[in-house]
Amino acid sequence: MVIQIGGSYEQKPTVPPLTLRLPTDVLRDIEKIATASDRTRSWVIVRALKVYLANEGSDILAIVKGREEIAAGDAHDMDDVIKEIEALVNTKAA
Repeated sequence: MVIQIGGSYEQKPTVPPLTLRLPTDVLRDIEKIATASDRTRSWVIVRALKVYLANEGSDILAIVKGREEIAAGDAHDMDDVIKEIEALVNTKAA
């Protein structure tokens, strides 16, 4: 099943339509949820994507950001970090 998502969502600026293929059972569930909650299919799909982006997606974006920081030289050598921690622990233990 192919559906097209586009237009506005919660009064935000419109974006170009997005076409994607969904398994029939997924679309069926989306339609049931949309009907039961008196929302559009687009609203249900956007909400599901936002939940994904806030959870698993944010982990992936954090990894991408970390890789970009490392590539830009904004990183610390792990051995140096461990030495600093050990020095702090040894100072407090003494």
